[in-house]
Amino acid sequence: MKKFFVSILLLVGLSMTISAQKLPPHPTKKELIEHKRKELDKRYNAEKKLILEHPLATKQMKRDQLKALTDKYQSQKKLLKKL
Repeated sequence: MKKFFVSILLLVGLSMTISAQKLPPHPTKKELIEHKRKELDKRYNAEKKLILEHPLATKQMKRDQLKALTDKYQSQKKLLKKL
């Protein structure tokens, strides 16, 4: 009888802890896209800053790198808009 009572208490205790754990709500598609867009903007600005502050690059090299970076950034933005 004692073992039965202990096992029931253990079972009830475990079921209460499992039911008490709540999962965080899943982000919506719009929130995910917005988060990706912010990450993309942050990465673009960081790379742009690195290019502009590079001590050995000439103006022409910086201009070419910025153009390539902007093209890459715009294509990734278009892909995000398609989602």
